Amino acid sequence: MFAIVTTCIAQIMTNTIQKKFKVSSTQLLYQSCPYQSITLFIVGPFLDWLLTNQNVFAFNYTQNVVAFIVLSCLISVSVNFSTFLVIGKTSPVTYQVLGHLKTCLVLAFGYVLLRDPFSWRNILGIVIAMLGMILYSYCCSIESQQKSIEAASLLSQVNESETDPLINVEKGSGNLPDSVVAQAPSWNSSKDQHV
Repeated sequence: MFAIVTTCIAQIMTNTIQKKFKVSSTQLLYQSCPYQSITLFIVGPFLDWLLTNQNVFAFNYTQNVVAFIVLSCLISVSVNFSTFLVIGKTSPVTYQVLGHLKTCLVLAFGYVLLRDPFSWRNILGIVIAMLGMILYSYCCSIESQQKSIEAASLLSQVNESETDPLINVEKGSGNLPDSVVAQAPSWNSSKDQHV
């Protein structure tokens, strides 16, 4: 539960920061990466010892282990970059939908390529995830259609209100409303004579 809540907060904050400060995913990743690294370097070994009763620094690091650690770090940076890119261009909800699609594809490719057997839980999970993705796509398309209709009606209202009432009066095709006609002060000749 804690992981789900913190992930949601992080994704929403990523989207908010990118939109508020108008920064790209690369800029945000560049600024946040040092803080994430320091936090993980301090907290990671402690949690690893707490969960496994083994010290991460006492491990015998061979060249193969170091190579896989470096590869893991590169993959992690690319995942973070793609996460920030997708969240910045869309929304955290869309990112979660893509994550579920990725999980379904991993399960499907595992079955097709590796002949991993499907259990009823896998099939039920894939069906629920696919239904959720279809429903989400439908709702997004309805929302974008409504926004385009609202934008078109606003544009037509702006075009109608842009006609200048003075041009219409000069052409004789319209009357000026009282709010447009400025009331000029009336001239009184006796006022100028009492100087």
